[in-house]
Amino acid sequence: MHGKVVLITGGAKRVGAATARLLHAAGANLMIHYRSSADEARALQDELNALREDSVALIQADLLETAVLPSLVSQTVTIFGGLDVLVNNASSFYPTPIGSIKQDDWETLMGSNLRAPLFISQAAAPELKKRLGCIVNIADIHAERPMKNYVVYSIAKAGLVGLTKSLARELGPEVRVNAVAPGPILWPEDDANFDEVSRQRIVSHTILKSVGEPEDIARAVRFFVMDAPYVTGQVLAVDGGRSAKL
Repeated sequence: MHGKVVLITGGAKRVGAATARLLHAAGANLMIHYRSSADEARALQDELNALREDSVALIQADLLETAVLPSLVSQTVTIFGGLDVLVNNASSFYPTPIGSIKQDDWETLMGSNLRAPLFISQAAAPELKKRLGCIVNIADIHAERPMKNYVVYSIAKAGLVGLTKSLARELGPEVRVNAVAPGPILWPEDDANFDEVSRQRIVSHTILKSVGEPEDIARAVRFFVMDAPYVTGQVLAVDGGRSAKL
């Protein structure tokens, strides 16, 4: 990974930050995208640049604004001279039970989880082809087994899995495209549907009887980026075996 260039959306905290740290430790230069987590993004940039000077840059954007998405790629290329890896990590997550779904919910959840990855990937494709790069999408195990009351989110992640497989066909053989599907890794912030009882029930449905860590997802991303040259169009569940029991 030494000298490779990685663009990570939603890279300022949680899974995105863990992925940034792991790929940076492997030698990559990073463009970290954030929407509103400016303090976290700057702190992460300072942390990593202290380890390797000028190896991390930041870009702020609202991924719901489709017109600005190509600029994530163009600014990455301007600063670092190219692009080797795109990690579509940014995501919105909140419940939308039937009877309460609004147009704004559709726009927000489909926009962040599906539309943005499509248009960023499209913009990135020419640069990735030049360098035989790859795309890793962060999906969800509920793409295949929808979560009750999370209708639009589940649809969007199912679409992202479809996008992963479609892009693998469209961009091969030069560009590999895969996805990581997390299970119970980090509990959602400010979501009453995940109280302590619900959390214990979810954990009990995993084979490993435990909650994963952001680093578990980051290691799966690193595998696709660094150690899987003959793998494309695949989805790797990192969920403690929960999807095997559902």
